[in-house]
Amino acid sequence: MASKDSSVQARLNQVISFLSPKRKPQTIPWDPDCTEFPARKEIPELPNAPPGAAWFWGKDDFLGRINLLTPARVKHASSEIRLGEMIPLNLPLDVPSYPAFHRAEFKQEIMPIGSGDLAFDDTYTLNTQSGSQWDGFRHVAHFGTKTWYNNTKFEDILGPNSNLKASIHYLSEHGICGRAILLDYWSYAQKKGKWYDCFDRHTIPFEELQACGKDQGLDIRPESQGGNVKVGDILLVRSGWTSQYEKLSPEAWKKHASRDMEQQRWGGLEASEKTVDWLHDCYFSAVAGDAPSFEAWPPEGDIVLHCSLLALWGCPIGEFWDLEKLSKRCRELNRWTFFLSSSPANCKGGVGSHINAIAIL
Repeated sequence: MASKDSSVQARLNQVISFLSPKRKPQTIPWDPDCTEFPARKEIPELPNAPPGAAWFWGKDDFLGRINLLTPARVKHASSEIRLGEMIPLNLPLDVPSYPAFHRAEFKQEIMPIGSGDLAFDDTYTLNTQSGSQWDGFRHVAHFGTKTWYNNTKFEDILGPNSNLKASIHYLSEHGICGRAILLDYWSYAQKKGKWYDCFDRHTIPFEELQACGKDQGLDIRPESQGGNVKVGDILLVRSGWTSQYEKLSPEAWKKHASRDMEQQRWGGLEASEKTVDWLHDCYFSAVAGDAPSFEAWPPEGDIVLHCSLLALWGCPIGEFWDLEKLSKRCRELNRWTFFLSSSPANCKGGVGSHINAIAIL
């Protein structure tokens, strides 16, 4: 039944697309309210930019694909709120119990105010990327040119001439709200008898994501190609990390997380040409998953999704998201799209942020 519904929806999307006026960007900066955008193979090369850079939102832009979350799209996305059920997507601040990639552990200190018997404050000490997080545009550069999003350089981020280029506070001031789509790959893999270790370098190829979508009744192609993905959608991928983490003892987890940097190995999306084309051409405003690195880590070959998403396109990456309750409820409802709200920290000069994210069904 799901496959039939998907086929009908795809035909309906094609009809709507045929009847609706199509608008592609004609000038730079691009109009984010356009209905279609160029495919990756159609992107023109920009002068003084890395190959594949899509810095088309203006010379002083540091929102990247968050520009796609226009008032019109957010308003339309609000139609996904049908039940009013809220599902937070944040892990506790002390999870994982020992951060990966040798990051600092979360610490909380509770302090009495005055005499101590009437009021308290508390102080948090944390690495913004030790748990449920957004990777901002200062996180990872394009490796070949050592350039961050929209021509941001090392000296813009750190040093005597540092400034606010590519700071995460721009995302905070805009906000991240829109329609999200969940691919529950972990449940799909179990259904098909495919078990894998999230604490090792397991790759999830594009073809597997496509099959997972089909199993959920989704065509994960862009809407312009007859699929179910709309411009500006927020992609969530459940790979199974949280499910496996919850079954480990703290000692077993620490053994994985404390590996030397070059030995850190995590499951995630395969960094292939097909995956990059798909992520680009869908024009997701942001992507996120439950895994420590979203893509399979460490990178192998010339393609690194962090470089493409963050530095070349300006697409935030979420990691360590708690998708357990959400995936269960989506499966109960046989519904995989919903409204998502996230408010990154308003920290000028910030690199990353906790997510403050809620899905609303």
